[in-house]
Amino acid sequence: MLRILHQIFRTGIVTEPLPAETGAAIQEIGAKLEDVIRRRFRRSLTIRAVDAGSCNGCELEIHAINNPIYNCERFGIHFTASPRFADMLLVTGPVSRNMEIALRRTYNATPNPKLVVAVGDCGCNGGIFGEGYASLGGVDKIIPVNIKIQGCPPTPVAILQGILKAIL
Repeated sequence: MLRILHQIFRTGIVTEPLPAETGAAIQEIGAKLEDVIRRRFRRSLTIRAVDAGSCNGCELEIHAINNPIYNCERFGIHFTASPRFADMLLVTGPVSRNMEIALRRTYNATPNPKLVVAVGDCGCNGGIFGEGYASLGGVDKIIPVNIKIQGCPPTPVAILQGILKAIL
């Protein structure tokens, strides 16, 4: 155990460099995010991601903002498994009939003030699924939405910009 801890301290934090085309944008958005999160949320914004019936394209991009390249943890953004500890809900996909009650319960379990961000075209307006026998449409038809992030799927930079808009 001590050998592993020694290795961790010796190595330090190792992250991959950002791609050149997105590096400057991430640094700019990240500096703003970090400043607002430190002031408004006392150094930590906790997000609960909810898949309301998507194709998982948006989830892959949400996971990307937490990988070593984008590393949202350095800006003070953390993900949680419980809505009771969340400051923000990040909801993807059109709301399926099977997820309607679960999404309402998740929203109700989130403490006030509640921030809800609809991610992707499906979360914003139902996308290619629209409204039908299995889909109720966008997230705003079920719970109030503060910010909508367009894209199919939106890029990690767009997701970070949407989070920034929601907390400003």
